[in-house]
Order: sequence, then structure tokens, then C-alpha cells
Amino acid sequence: MSETLDFSDPRQRPRFTGLATFFRMPYVEEFAGSGLDIGVCGVPYDGGVTNRPGPRHGPREVRNQSSLIRGHNQATGEAPFLKAKVADIGDAWIQKPFELEGAHREIQSYFDRVKAAGIRPLTCGGDHSVSLPILRALAKEGPVGMIHIDAHADTGNDYGGSRFHHGAPFKIAVDEGLLDPKRVAQIGIRGTMYNPDMWKFSYDSGMRVMKMEEVEEKGWRAAMAEALDFVGAGPIYVSFDIDSLDPAFAPGTGTPEAGGLTMREAQGMIRMLGGCEIIGADMVEVSPPFDVGGVTALNGATVMFELLCVMAAGKG
Repeated sequence: MSETLDFSDPRQRPRFTGLATFFRMPYVEEFAGSGLDIGVCGVPYDGGVTNRPGPRHGPREVRNQSSLIRGHNQATGEAPFLKAKVADIGDAWIQKPFELEGAHREIQSYFDRVKAAGIRPLTCGGDHSVSLPILRALAKEGPVGMIHIDAHADTGNDYGGSRFHHGAPFKIAVDEGLLDPKRVAQIGIRGTMYNPDMWKFSYDSGMRVMKMEEVEEKGWRAAMAEALDFVGAGPIYVSFDIDSLDPAFAPGTGTPEAGGLTMREAQGMIRMLGGCEIIGADMVEVSPPFDVGGVTALNGATVMFELLCVMAAGKG
């Protein structure tokens, strides 16, 4: 077997060796002038959670579980590490995590540097509030579209005295001119609500909201095709909340909702993004303290690998 492996490539060495980086990639913390196409990074922050904490530990555990993933995608034939220059560019870690709005400014500053370096980020959260400062950095020139796969629309309002929690980033992103709501598709929305108008903003602003029941009725392929047609051509951001998966596949998350996507459906939906103009993507809300046997972190790493494949193959 050793004749088929190149041990000069860390990704072909035994997977229990070495320091944990995303997909066993080189670690490039000083990335300005690096010439990277895509930077995989973490945002270990969960100051925006409204109930179960823990996503601050997500990037570290997803890095660990990502060591199980090899470099070639059997289903699509993609080999992102051959097609693009990719590295682990470290974490947007927060110096003052107890002040939420200040923490978001710190996160934005990190992604300002990523964008200035000409790098498209693939991010591991962190709670879903971190998508807002990422969009503030990536969409300064004008609103972009978004494919949003989640159990929750995350277009709520004030909660516990703040607008800046993980249930509201995309309302604020629309209010700030970062997202064009008429190019935002939200897929897999389900679960209980505090009141019937909890996600009213999504509907009123013109977003395409696909509840889980609609996805099931149409089938995931047709639902994703309709979502892609809705967002149309042009730059998009992709945000994948791990709680879009059924808790059987992702028990380690802050707000689990029964009746979600299977992992196979999620992989297929992401693969349909091939050819899109993806300016950046994230996978958020992995909470290792609530995980079982690392399954949520492994599935989070797998989602990130599928996103990496379409980003490397696309028009970014």
C-alpha cells in the first residue's frame, strides 16, 4: 500500500499524526501576500447564543474530525487541494469576548484582512451571529445573494436586550444593505416558534423561505434547483447551520429541531452549488459539549469539505 502514497504530503500520512489543522492543510496564519485562493478558518465565538452554549469549541473539534477526510471527492470527482491554493489561515479569535458588538467588530477586522488579501473564506463557527461581521467585510461594495440552509430563518429581532444574537444576523444584514433579500433563499426551516410572526421579516422582505415540509414534498433536488433559480446569477454567500440536519445526525448543536435533513441530502444540495459565484461560506453552530462520539463535528467537517469542493470549482 505504501507505494501508492506520497508521505511528503501531510494529507497522505496516517491521520492520527501531526497537529490538527482543517483537512491537514498547511497552517498559514500570516496570509497577506500568500497568494491563497481559499482560506479555511475558525471563529471560536458563541457570545450570541440564546440557550445552549459551546460553539466556541467548534473550530477546534471540527479541525480534529476533518483529519478523517481525504483529498478527493468520489461523488463529484473534485480535488479542491489540486484545483485551488488552500490553507488553514487560523482563527478570528476575540480579545474581548464579553462585549458582543465589540467582538463582532474584531471578527469583521479579521475578515477585512482576509478580503484584502484576495482570499475567499470558508469559515467554521462559532454561533450564527458571526455571519453578520463576515458579511460586513465581504459585502461592503453592495448587497449579495445568499443560500441559507438552516432550521431557523435567523431574521428575528431583539432578544434578551440585544439585536446581535444568533437568531437575527440576516435581518440586520438586510437592514445594513449587505444582503439583497430578493436573492436570499432559506431552506429547511422548521420547528416550534415563540409566536407565528417570528420569521415575519423573511417573508415581508421578499426572501424565499422553504419550510422543511416543502423540501420533503418537492424533494431536495427540486427544492435546491428552485432556490438557485431564485438567487440567480451574481455573487452569493453560503451559510450552513448544522442544525439544518436532523438531531440524529447533529445532536451537538445549540438549538436542535427534530425532523431535519439527512446528511446525504445536505451533501447533495451543496454539490448543486457547483458553478455559483461564491464569495464566501460558513458552517456554524457545532457545539462539542453536546456532541455524541464526534458525529456532529465530523458531519460539520464533511459539509465544509463539500463547500470547499464547489468553491474551488466555481467562479469566485
